[in-house]
Amino acid sequence: MPESVEIYIGLGSNQGNREQLIEKAIEHLSVALGAPVLQSSIIETEPWGFESDTPFLNMVVCFKCPLQPTELLDLTEKTEKELGRTTKSSSGIYKDRPIDIDILLYDNRVIESKRLTIPHPRLHERHFVLEPLNEISPQLVHPIFHKTIAELTESIKAEGKI
Repeated sequence: MPESVEIYIGLGSNQGNREQLIEKAIEHLSVALGAPVLQSSIIETEPWGFESDTPFLNMVVCFKCPLQPTELLDLTEKTEKELGRTTKSSSGIYKDRPIDIDILLYDNRVIESKRLTIPHPRLHERHFVLEPLNEISPQLVHPIFHKTIAELTESIKAEGKI
């Protein structure tokens, strides 16, 4: 059995029964990863990067993960499809979606491949990720910026992005 590492997953939904979809996503992920180690509160936020009449529910969950990064990506994509997501955002074009599952951090690793970038490339600028992540792991250090999540959250607050 491979060694488990700590991972952080961002969950969001703005279609259908948003809270139930987030709960189902956690259930699906838990089958492969085990129960979450940490779970933030759910927050409601306006869509980021596009216009929509429907706000998002967002949260962050921490798991101990025995999977390799690409295996984890396969799991998150499969879970999204099973919960009704039919298209992925691409080229910075975002749409309403029943569920969005993002790998935010995988231990303290930095990964850049055609399929996967970890840490999530926009983690440091998205309040809907930083706020819940700060709630559960404020002292966690971003492996590229070498700042804590609390410091990154304060930075976007100071810039008026929250």
